[in-house]
Amino acid sequence: MEKVEEQYENQLIREFKEGKVERFDELVRMYTPVLYRFACGLLENRDDAEEVVQDAFVRAYKALPLFRGDSSFSTWIHRITMNLARNKFHYNRCRGQGLNVSLADLNGKDPEEEDGREYELPDISSAPDRLLEKAEFEQNVLEGLQLLPENLREAMILRHVDNMPYEKIASVLDCKIGTVKSRLARGRELLRDYLLRTDLPVAESGIPLEKSPHLVNRMNGV
Repeated sequence: MEKVEEQYENQLIREFKEGKVERFDELVRMYTPVLYRFACGLLENRDDAEEVVQDAFVRAYKALPLFRGDSSFSTWIHRITMNLARNKFHYNRCRGQGLNVSLADLNGKDPEEEDGREYELPDISSAPDRLLEKAEFEQNVLEGLQLLPENLREAMILRHVDNMPYEKIASVLDCKIGTVKSRLARGRELLRDYLLRTDLPVAESGIPLEKSPHLVNRMNGV
């Protein structure tokens, strides 16, 4: 399926370069939801995420005639979005609008020092009487993600919100697959420790984050 989508994207890009600039609208339609989730996860602010995604598409539109296809369009547009989100995140911090304490700082460990172990993230029950706990849990997950060091947060969002495979994450972040797995393992560990410190009962159980669609819905503004 991914190969078919990539072929379709290449066709749109080729036709765009041939003068059919309206083809870019289809790329915008295809990538707006996933890029918005990505930016919202990095920034935890819907207005900032929307601004970043719009800016990413403007820059992509201007640069697309020179796009050589060394990487896929998906990787390319994710990198543009990530760099803009980084700039926005640091700008907000300088203005005192963002969180400025890292989970790694609280934990006292280097984000890159990791033994490669996999950690599972907490699950939340769908029982009606736990809706309040669920909402509180999801908010804590979002807050915990914002406290992660930048390199860990980006990997976590790409994997657990965008559900991106390791190979593609490595391409977007321009690093090795082993580094991606290390960052994810460290990010999960730090996030799990943070959630346990919140004293939520649901933080004791554990299944992968991607199995909680409610969090993805919140990234989508649902």
